[in-house]
Amino acid sequence: MNASTVTEPISRDLDDDLEQERLQAAERWLLALAGLFILLNQVTLIVARDRGWTTLWPVGVWAVCAVFGYSALERRLPRRDPLLFPLAMFLTGWGLNLISRLVPGYMDRQTLWLVIGLAAMLALTTAPGDLRWLRRYRYTWLIGGLALLGITIVLGQNPSGEGPRLWLGFGALYYQPSELLKILLVVFLASYFADHAPYMRHDSRRVLRWPAPAPAFLGPVLLMWGVCVVVLVWQRDLGTATLFFVVFMIMLYLASGQGALLLGGAALLGVAMLAAMQFFDVVALRVRVWLNPWPTADSDAYQIVQSLLAVASGGLFGQGIGQGQPTIIPVVHSDFAFAAIGEEWGMVGMLAVTAALALIAVRGMRIAVQAHQPFDRLLAAGLSVMVAVQALLIMGGVLKLVPLTGITLPFVSYGGSSLLTMFVMTGLLLVLSNRKREAV
Repeated sequence: MNASTVTEPISRDLDDDLEQERLQAAERWLLALAGLFILLNQVTLIVARDRGWTTLWPVGVWAVCAVFGYSALERRLPRRDPLLFPLAMFLTGWGLNLISRLVPGYMDRQTLWLVIGLAAMLALTTAPGDLRWLRRYRYTWLIGGLALLGITIVLGQNPSGEGPRLWLGFGALYYQPSELLKILLVVFLASYFADHAPYMRHDSRRVLRWPAPAPAFLGPVLLMWGVCVVVLVWQRDLGTATLFFVVFMIMLYLASGQGALLLGGAALLGVAMLAAMQFFDVVALRVRVWLNPWPTADSDAYQIVQSLLAVASGGLFGQGIGQGQPTIIPVVHSDFAFAAIGEEWGMVGMLAVTAALALIAVRGMRIAVQAHQPFDRLLAAGLSVMVAVQALLIMGGVLKLVPLTGITLPFVSYGGSSLLTMFVMTGLLLVLSNRKREAV
């Protein structure tokens, strides 16, 4: 055995340690820059709106969460992806700034959900790292999620007292079970497709000149279509139904590699949308408003028209923090947070939010590509697609590129259920990224 053979593993370990130290330093710097940005935004808002300095306390809570979260992740997931946690905290902190600007009375609740979301994310890092507990009980998770959805259909409430009853109330807190179902759905599909992907890729039929899936694999497509129709019919939740089905079809394509499935899924989605337009006034109204909002700009289309005017008035650099009038838009803190950013931060702010969300999705897909197990690959891809599709649907709705779906902008919009879900998804991606690096 020569000296080079002995020293080669030592040299590789040293290189890995140096790379890890560099990544840790980059993560700390990113968190520090995010904290500085959020602090300056809040200080500017206090000065612009003549508020008391005690309203800085959410930034202090954010800073404690950032430091504690980084320290805990450093101990439990030392080889995690270095961008995911800073990006999640950056967007959440910006969301706190936005809620403080738009609905100050909701600031305490959103800050509490930040703490709860971080706790849930860190709890995932203490669970068994192989995630076998997710894969093994896939039917249990799915049935539990569907049961929650059924309970919501029967006992659901709306905190505002009117509109779709999508929440379950627990005292002063409300939780939207469809948010939990997002995660459970991706977990189930990742596990199911991981087991059946080899058969799905090779067991196909020929329709004219194109390959098509075997009839046995069309069952899950029809079943998922039926679940989405139930969500649409019973809860009038166009956004969640669309999100579920689009994510399902993309994961099915990733597992099977058969483009015919995407075409068939698009056809089924189109049929469901056409039927919904015929039978549900709320869906028909959203489509009409999307196609031509101007004739009803002072009534049915008031929300989307004010959104477009807000974005237009923001221009490139925005009106300035606290200087615009985004509160004219109804429910701006939830459905139209992206429009509020466009008015006061301008195109630059909108691009910054879009880039941060895109980076989360891209890093998630990178984790999927580098994972070694089919379940890990599909889980990381499904979570990344969920974030990307949700962001695209709401941003496209705000800009009138697609019909408004009423879902939240990930991490930014007001909504404890959504924020908790996003932190859980981030935690799963962090665990998967740590596993990927350890396996190398």
